[in-house]
Amino acid sequence: MNKANLWKLIASIALCQSAGIVGSFFTVPAIGSWYMFLNKPPFSPPNWVFSPAWLTLYTLMGIALYLVWTSYVPSSWKRKVVAFFIAHLAVNVGWSIVFFGLHNIALAFVVIIVLFVMIIFSIRIFYSVNRLAAHLLWPYLAWVSFATVLNYYLMVLN
Repeated sequence: MNKANLWKLIASIALCQSAGIVGSFFTVPAIGSWYMFLNKPPFSPPNWVFSPAWLTLYTLMGIALYLVWTSYVPSSWKRKVVAFFIAHLAVNVGWSIVFFGLHNIALAFVVIIVLFVMIIFSIRIFYSVNRLAAHLLWPYLAWVSFATVLNYYLMVLN
């Protein structure tokens, strides 16, 4: 890997991790207060699971973004794919803001449904550019699928 590509890899991972960092500004304060007092379904994982899970998922997303960024496809298509992915990251952060920041579980459920659809679309368009990049998003889709179910039950129980 040459220096330029190494910097693109670092930038791609940093961009995705920064979404997690921004989201954590809303999540961390709520975990020990508001979230702790919610009625949770029995399958709700312990709080310590979320940080390593998201750290891993944002890293995989960053690698996937890097693979798309450095792929050999027309630059106009690549720009559209990357722009959509960045928009999807904004929705990802938006869920944390709505759920943990605003404590609005019902609206967060709507946001996570939008996020779920955007991830499916991201996988589809990444597949057209780089199949490995698309496959790297499957764990993310699985986690958000679980989070969607969890969000639903939190909405019903609270």
